[in-house]
Amino acid sequence: MTPLRTLISLVALATVLAAPTVRAECPYPKPVVFAGLNWESGMFLTEVLRYVLEEGYDCRTDALPGNSVTMENALAQNDIQVFAEQWAGRSPVWREAEEAGKVFAVGEPVKGASEGWWVPEYVVKGDPQRGIEPLAPELRKVSDLPRYKALFRDPEDPGKGRFYNCPTGWTCETVNSQKLKAYGLLDSYTNFRTGAGPALDAAIASAYRRGEPILFYYWSPTPLMGRFKLIQLEEPPFSEESWATLSDPRHPNPIGGSSLPAKISIGVSRDLHDRAPGLVGMFEQVAIPLPLLNQVLAEMGEQRRDVAEMRAAFFRQQRAVWSHWVPGEVAARIDASLK
Repeated sequence: MTPLRTLISLVALATVLAAPTVRAECPYPKPVVFAGLNWESGMFLTEVLRYVLEEGYDCRTDALPGNSVTMENALAQNDIQVFAEQWAGRSPVWREAEEAGKVFAVGEPVKGASEGWWVPEYVVKGDPQRGIEPLAPELRKVSDLPRYKALFRDPEDPGKGRFYNCPTGWTCETVNSQKLKAYGLLDSYTNFRTGAGPALDAAIASAYRRGEPILFYYWSPTPLMGRFKLIQLEEPPFSEESWATLSDPRHPNPIGGSSLPAKISIGVSRDLHDRAPGLVGMFEQVAIPLPLLNQVLAEMGEQRRDVAEMRAAFFRQQRAVWSHWVPGEVAARIDASLK
């Protein structure tokens, strides 16, 4: 190669290397509005997906706060376009919208999710290191609970035990309220609803630190499930017949049974689904290992780190995870945004 050709080649290479990362054109013509979820895993997934859309696809995004049912209705009306942690098939609102083709459950961003009724392990087995004797060594099933209402005494209604339900407005609150009726527990337990997810967490953590009995609904992925030793109470097996009555708050005679097997999806509106198939294809690839997500959520709780800080750490430290979700040029734009 002649010196002149060598010089030209070097200049061309330098020009390519020095060129700024080319911005993409967002596949969706309007701002992508997310459900402003108010539980930790939902908040984290929302932040992660918004960052991918903003930095990788040059989309504008926003979030609209509201409870689960309100957000499902908003998704069906295309007032929002993305519900980052959708426990699909749980509520009548979702099922009706899905059957009408107004919403779609895309991908499975987290596998291994679970939910149920729980007590601290020391309630059943004791905790010798903390000097706690077993308080209910024969407690195994939800059907055992009438015998233990005094153990889980409600301080505001001492003749009954207290069951800590989901906050009002969450889909699980409806299901648990129907389960209390189905299991014949309304005469022996109060249906106690905290005002928000953090209030439920605080009640559980406070009882656990004191070694006190507490009966509550909970789910995974969450930081709390990784921090405490808990025992899930047994329920009758899941059936479609039972679930139809439990998920319908108007059903007068619900049938007891385990909840619908958990599957977390990303909920999208029909408008986004039809107009931005590239984004939908990316959502289908999103996957965060459950142990990693629980670790992230635990750090959020224990170290009081906000969700934006944890999202930034995720993209800097977990490239091997998120880079598989997107094409190479999108990953490059996200990399550039982190510098």
